[in-house]
Amino acid sequence: MSKETNSTAELLKKSAVSRYLQLASLFRQRIDSGEWAVGERIPTVMELAEQCGVASMTIRQALDQLEKDGLIERFRAKGTFVKARKPKDLWCEVNTDWSGMLMARTDAQIEILEDRRNVDLPSHEGPLYATAPSYRHLRRRHARDGAAFLLADVYIDERLCPYIPEEAYSHLTAMRLVADIPSLEIRDARQIVTVGIADLSVATELDIAIGDPVARVDRIVVSQQGEIVLLARGIYRGDMMRIEVKLR
Repeated sequence: MSKETNSTAELLKKSAVSRYLQLASLFRQRIDSGEWAVGERIPTVMELAEQCGVASMTIRQALDQLEKDGLIERFRAKGTFVKARKPKDLWCEVNTDWSGMLMARTDAQIEILEDRRNVDLPSHEGPLYATAPSYRHLRRRHARDGAAFLLADVYIDERLCPYIPEEAYSHLTAMRLVADIPSLEIRDARQIVTVGIADLSVATELDIAIGDPVARVDRIVVSQQGEIVLLARGIYRGDMMRIEVKLR
């Protein structure tokens, strides 16, 4: 067994994610990087199984996922070929400044999946602040051209809801919902980004595979009275977002 095979096999063992999903992600990266070029015949199942130190069935499951994503096509007696690369159009850029967070993504549609009243604020990252008596919770899915790129849970202080037009919930960014309230003085606002993988619920809502990379972005707004008036927890598809920070 080669050094590369040993290395790949060890890395696969370190993750709780199913091996075929890890391999599907690895093979997808090879296509994205051009290592497996469009139109090129990729190694056989047996060759990949030997390279990765796994059973041939695991390789077949990984290739099934790539075929489902439209990245490869198989031909009897000819082999498996790269069909296309995933588009490089990063549909959502996560802003890092206040004004950027107030702007909605151009051509994005916001679908409200759930709307609950008088709920408690869930646990979250960041400094500890007092919480409001109750919150309105909206689960929203953001999409562009029919493809979802963001699943967001938005918690808004119930006392502020009368100042927010109902139509705003399906058009404005979470931060904009509270920023437009004239009587609200904001003491603190921050954003926390955590990289992770999609669980069953997120994978279903964003139409991605379980274990695919995602970025969780928590945005918190605190009033002058020291209470959290907004918590927006967004989960972005890892292949459809980027973060750019201006340093100078």
